[in-house]
Amino acid sequence: MAHALIDGDFMGQIHPAPEDDPHRSEITALNLAAVWSNYARLGHSRLIYTNTLCVMPWAASMFTRAMGADLRIVRILLTASERTARERLVHRELGSELDQELANSARKARFLDEGVPTDTVRVATDDRSVPEIAREVIAATGWAAVTEM
Repeated sequence: MAHALIDGDFMGQIHPAPEDDPHRSEITALNLAAVWSNYARLGHSRLIYTNTLCVMPWAASMFTRAMGADLRIVRILLTASERTARERLVHRELGSELDQELANSARKARFLDEGVPTDTVRVATDDRSVPEIAREVIAATGWAAVTEM
């Protein structure tokens, strides 16, 4: 299935943050619109956008600004238990950052759990392979029949 992929974490990477955009939300929206316009010019109509907070209700306006009002958003939140999140962070983070990342992970998980819209599809990732998770995500989008990966 034809699609474009944008990692939202890269759309706002500028230092220092603009004085009038301390959370970098405006530069992120402008960059999304610029990059999407190139994909759309090539005929793409589907986007996978990855970013922790993009499932929040207030993020929808960024997508309609960039892609137009005739838009279907499928919010998918990948979830993991505290045990799994800890195991993953222990393997990923080295040195003194681990405790801070564990605290941030727990805080973000609570924030997302309480704040995402009710139509958000939650996909559990504990003890599952990447292909299993991908099949569930693909099925949730309605883009194509689930195929063997």
